[in-house]
Amino acid sequence: MLETKEIQKKDSIEKELKRVPIVNWLVLTGKRIPVPGLQGMSLYDLLEMYSLGILKGALTSRAGGISYSFFMALFPFMLFMLTLIPYIPIDGFQENFLGLISEVLPPKTFTAVDSVLADIATNKYGGLLSFGFLVSIFLMTNGVNAVFAAFEYSVHVQKIRNVLKQYLISLGTSLTMSFMLILTVAATIFFEFGFTFLTENGWISESMMWLSNLRYLLFMFLIFCTVSMLYYFGTTEGKETRFFSAGSVLTTILSLLTFYGFGIYVVKFSKYNELYGSIGTLLVLMLFIWLNAIILLLGFELNASITRLRNDHKTAKASKLNA
Repeated sequence: MLETKEIQKKDSIEKELKRVPIVNWLVLTGKRIPVPGLQGMSLYDLLEMYSLGILKGALTSRAGGISYSFFMALFPFMLFMLTLIPYIPIDGFQENFLGLISEVLPPKTFTAVDSVLADIATNKYGGLLSFGFLVSIFLMTNGVNAVFAAFEYSVHVQKIRNVLKQYLISLGTSLTMSFMLILTVAATIFFEFGFTFLTENGWISESMMWLSNLRYLLFMFLIFCTVSMLYYFGTTEGKETRFFSAGSVLTTILSLLTFYGFGIYVVKFSKYNELYGSIGTLLVLMLFIWLNAIILLLGFELNASITRLRNDHKTAKASKLNA
C-alpha cells in the first residue's frame, strides 16, 4: 500500500491542479478514462505516477551514467562483433555490418569511429579465447549492467537484485543482443540479395524500387526487441509486464524520431566542428547517446509506473478484504 505521506502528497497535488482553469477539466477527464490492464485505475492516476517518477527520479543524472558506460562499451562491442565475423559464413557480412553502424550513427559522426573500426577489422587481435576478446565481453556487459543499475534507481522500483545475479543477467542479455544484431545483419543481406535477384529478372519494376527501403523495418524491429529485452530483464519487477510493453513502444517511436530529427539538426544547425574542430564529432556522438539514454529511461518509467499502480491496487484490495 502507498505510504500515508505519499497518499497525502498525491491528494494535495490533485487539489492544486483542480484550482487551475482548464487543467482542472483535464484532471476530471483523465480520471474518467480507465486504462486497460490497470484494474480500473484511470489515465490521470497513470500520468500522475509517471510524472512523479520522472521528476523525482533524477532522469538526466541517470542518463549521464548510462551514456558514459555505453560509450566506454561501444568499441569493446565492436571488437567483439568483428572478432566473430570471420566465423560467420556469409559473404559481405562485415561490409553490411559497418554499413548498418554508419546508418545508425548521426551524420558526420561515423568518421570519428571509422578509423578505429578499420584498425580492429584489419589487425586481428586474437581469436575467441584471446584476452582482448574476453575483456571486450566484460566491458560490453558493464554497459548493459549500467543500464540495469539506472533502472533500479527509479522511485517505483522496490525490489533490488544482488550484484552477482545482476551481472550474470547483464552478461546473458548483452550476448543475446549481439546475436540479435548478427541475425538482423544476415537478414538484411539476404533481403538485398533477394531484391536484386527479383529486379534483375524483371519481376520488380522501377516504380517499385521503394520496396528496397523495407529493409529498414528490420532495424526498427531490432530496436523494439532490444528495448523490450532491457525492460523485461532489467529489474525483478520487469517480468510483471509483457515482453512487448507500452514502454517499449514509446521508446521505439521516440528513438526513431530522434534518429531523424537529430540528423537534421547535425546537418542544418550544428556548429560543433566550427567551435571545437574534429573533437566536435565526438561531442555530437555523446549528445546523441545521452538523448537516447533519456528516451530509454522515459520508456522504463512508463512500465515501472504501470507496474507500481497495478501492485498498489492489488495490495489495497487485499487489505480491504482482510479488514
